[in-house]
Amino acid sequence: MSHPDKIVGFEVLTVLGYGAHSTIYAARDDKSGQVFAMKRVTLDTPDDKRFLQQAMIEFDVGRKLDHPTLRKCFKIKKQRLLWKVTEVVVTMEYVEGHTLVHKRPPSLRKMIDVFIEVATGLQAMHRDRIVHGDMKPNNIIVTDAGEVKIIDYGHACPFGTIKERVQGTPDYIAPEQVQRKALDARTDVFNFGASMYWCVTDKHVPTMLPAQPNAIMLKKEVALQPPNEINPDVPIALNNLIMECVANDPAKRPVSMNAVRERLQMSQRQTDAAHQTVRARG
Repeated sequence: MSHPDKIVGFEVLTVLGYGAHSTIYAARDDKSGQVFAMKRVTLDTPDDKRFLQQAMIEFDVGRKLDHPTLRKCFKIKKQRLLWKVTEVVVTMEYVEGHTLVHKRPPSLRKMIDVFIEVATGLQAMHRDRIVHGDMKPNNIIVTDAGEVKIIDYGHACPFGTIKERVQGTPDYIAPEQVQRKALDARTDVFNFGASMYWCVTDKHVPTMLPAQPNAIMLKKEVALQPPNEINPDVPIALNNLIMECVANDPAKRPVSMNAVRERLQMSQRQTDAAHQTVRARG
């Protein structure tokens, strides 16, 4: 597939990836020489309007956020044809690293470190009463230096929002997203817990699926196996936290990402103590 050499005054360097009907580039500003990430979404069919809208939401959310774990958005450019938006280009902070899908930390201890940073970033969003809405391993980037970034705010929304349609990623989506109920911090807690589950077990949480025509919403009829039964290295504190995060009932989940972070720190201590015991025996 061919790609443009220039986009709105930026030199395209390489393709970083693909998203919801979008292409993400690394691009250099012709004037400053600075490298940015650039998301480009084009209107090819009338159904693509929602992808343009998601890009505009991402910009609106990302330009307001101010936390080192949250990727910032800087500028937006809209192309119009007869007053209709046909293309959206969002300029964002460039982060050189790998998502957790492509490269996970080499140890459980470092994995917990990453999720503590993610919990801290999500709590910063929640202070502004914004739900990320699509927390998953593919939206967490870790640099070689260990810096953690949360990306992709296309599904973000204010607390209490009831979406017009189901939005989220199967295997990470919370029941209230599928049922189109009001979303809040506990929605991100579910997505976050499902992400941790996959990272420590290589398996997905059985999540509710959107209804098909003339059908009802069904949850996969698979019992959720506790993480420490799959991976014995998972400490009991982390095991219990993950299971509570992915409770179907939001009221049974941790109430905030602050609470999640504190319990992750407890898991760190358990992991460190277990390693010290092993070294002492050795």
